[in-house]
Amino acid sequence: MIYGVDVFTFHDVLEICKKPNKAKLNKAAKEQILKSQKNVQEIVESDRCVYGINTGFGPLCDTKISADETAQLQYNLIISHAVGVGKPIDKEFSKIMMIAKVHALSKGFSGVSLEVIERMILMLEKDIIPVVPEQGSVGASGDLAPLAHLVLPLLGLGEVWEGNEVADTLEVLKKHDLEPLALGPKEGLGLINGTQFILAHAIKGLEKFEYLLDLADMTAAMSLEAYRGSASPFKKELHDIRPFEGSKKVAARMLKFLKGSENMKAHEDCERVQDPYSMRCVPQVHGASRNAFEHLKAMAETELNSVTDNPIVLSAEESISGGNFHGQLMALPLDYATLAAAELGNISDRRSYLLLEGKYGLPRLLTESSGLNSGFMIPQYTSAALVTENKTLCFPASADSIPTSLGQEDHVSMGSISGRKFNQVLGNLVNILSVELMFAAQGLEFRRPSKCSKIIEENFAILRSKVSKLEEDRLIGKDMLAIAELINERKFVVN
Repeated sequence: MIYGVDVFTFHDVLEICKKPNKAKLNKAAKEQILKSQKNVQEIVESDRCVYGINTGFGPLCDTKISADETAQLQYNLIISHAVGVGKPIDKEFSKIMMIAKVHALSKGFSGVSLEVIERMILMLEKDIIPVVPEQGSVGASGDLAPLAHLVLPLLGLGEVWEGNEVADTLEVLKKHDLEPLALGPKEGLGLINGTQFILAHAIKGLEKFEYLLDLADMTAAMSLEAYRGSASPFKKELHDIRPFEGSKKVAARMLKFLKGSENMKAHEDCERVQDPYSMRCVPQVHGASRNAFEHLKAMAETELNSVTDNPIVLSAEESISGGNFHGQLMALPLDYATLAAAELGNISDRRSYLLLEGKYGLPRLLTESSGLNSGFMIPQYTSAALVTENKTLCFPASADSIPTSLGQEDHVSMGSISGRKFNQVLGNLVNILSVELMFAAQGLEFRRPSKCSKIIEENFAILRSKVSKLEEDRLIGKDMLAIAELINERKFVVN
């Protein structure tokens, strides 16, 4: 993969995270970078006043800076903007930010030097990853504070990850025989303008969401097996006459998961007319969430292959001070995806509840000795709490805007908050699905000797390798954590 030249997918970025050597600069990319750097230098040497190159920033855009002061200007910009607070984001998020920033800068419209870009690539290859606080961006001029922290190590400042520990940048650079860099004209602004913090949260969230969408379908099928519900709501003919792509895909997957099930055959001659919505409407609800995933994926991959700093240097004669840094284009789909992820948890909790009611051959609370034993009563409380927490996280951050920069930045996106909330909801969803999986597996115990479909039996065995059937009360909180670990390690077969 070639930075600045190839079109990257979000999967490409995740692959580069694991193997930084998979992405390089080639001759064409280097020529783009050098040409842009030369254009900036010609602007500096001219008498023209160009924002961010020989002027101050934000409300100080009308203050002219001399050629002798441009290096100090860029240094001051970085250190003054590194004001993030809160816990550090995960190391992988910082790596994604670096990859996305290198890719954008390498397109040759930012004026950032080849030396700086090559240093960032070298840092990725040597696993010298900046420590970036999680809070402080309003997603307007991009992610100014997080990106300032991301590039502090170029100057020998700030902190970096050394393995999984936080270390002083200068000490780590010395270990690798690297000296801090001095920034040239426009470089500081090119480095900290952009949406890479928002984008990193979108990309990492997409990775989690993609698997959890698949897992939610499989989990619903396992619950349907335990409930002995009907497979008829998943027939192709039904979804062909309301042909949303998400629901068509989910319906087909449900039929695949249930194929060959003896539990489905047992339902054929029963007196039940229809199942509750959380069983019957899986294609419509899960499908809507899949549609949201596809929308976020398209938006994120457009952003990934875009130039999002400011000003954009088209030539030595023309630069444009525009708004490509504004995070609104990502904030809205992130908020939409957050709601979509929360709804997967919402309907999962309802299926869990149905399995506890003691209907259609299942014992109440999924235990044959309730009264003395609480059975699975309380895990559903945990699920309900997480579902409600997710609801509170669904308020769209993008609905808010607080003016900053003395009114120069009078509309901001809050996209960084959208991205953080998205990943919080996904984290909660893992635990909600772990409860449903635990209930579904217990329900299947009461359907024996009837066999499930091959893939459901396979997943039942995976779950039972960590969690045994509940005979009487025990510390089932540990069971929930064990199932969540199986989810996070992607042990379940979902396709």
